[in-house]
Amino acid sequence: MSVYTPVTEAELAAWLRRYSVGELLACEPIESGIENTNYFVTTAQGRYVLTLFERLPAHELPFYINLMAHLARHGIPAPAPIADLSDQYLGQLNGKPAALVTRLPGASLERPGDAECAELGALLARMHLAGRSYAAYLENPRGPKWWRSAAAEVRPFLDAARSALLEDELGFHAGQRFPDLPRGPVHADLFRDNALFQNGRISGVIDFYFAGVDCLLYDVAVCANDWCLADVQSDPALDAGRTQALLRAYDAVRPLSELERAAWPAMLRAAALRFWLSRLYDYHLPRPGMLVHAHDPEHFRRILECRRAS
Repeated sequence: MSVYTPVTEAELAAWLRRYSVGELLACEPIESGIENTNYFVTTAQGRYVLTLFERLPAHELPFYINLMAHLARHGIPAPAPIADLSDQYLGQLNGKPAALVTRLPGASLERPGDAECAELGALLARMHLAGRSYAAYLENPRGPKWWRSAAAEVRPFLDAARSALLEDELGFHAGQRFPDLPRGPVHADLFRDNALFQNGRISGVIDFYFAGVDCLLYDVAVCANDWCLADVQSDPALDAGRTQALLRAYDAVRPLSELERAAWPAMLRAAALRFWLSRLYDYHLPRPGMLVHAHDPEHFRRILECRRAS
């Protein structure tokens, strides 16, 4: 959620005439994240988020937008896309595909506890159940196929030890097949900053633009590797209390199968590898842009090393 494409208030006001959302009152760039250009937009009728899609293929965008609309209709606190006067969710602004969605209340938590992890687990399970009736299909865009192509691009930047780690981990996952695990639409990026809390409850799940169809357990593993660390800064081990709170709350809504329980260690490694690779890619192969924030790849290298040792 960086700013690559500037949008002036005059340009936005003209664009918003296609919508029945009232007069533009304010717009503010969102400076965190690394993928798309985002603005908070306030109009006479409400508060919204404007997203300009910087590199997602145009043919994939309906999957994300319609998934958010589907989940919102099913009671999940996902951003609801706003249709324009011609009943389209997607438009063009300053040469980029663009969408307007509702801005959800609440704020993300830096240090969630057991209760917040339980809230996340229950919400994630409800989201997975609601996704079962979503008919569109898009393979996880940051799945194993992408791992291999990204690894080839970042390998020249790695020292011998990190290159060996990457090759060994890719080899491990090449031998992992989970055809019998439940699959469906997954958020695939539900870190702490993508969940909003209000009065102890999750009031919003945002940034669905890495979503795709994958093993549902993978989504849980992505969450655990961010929400349940013993210490975000210094200890990549999983905190037992928060991890159990997450898993028990999830299991109470969508019971985990024995196959899923057996696959849990491998899924934690897969989730760690995916984010180590993406951070390596963004760190070593950055795109030009304004207000761009690349995350430290070493954070997820340490998590991956820890999961391998577990």
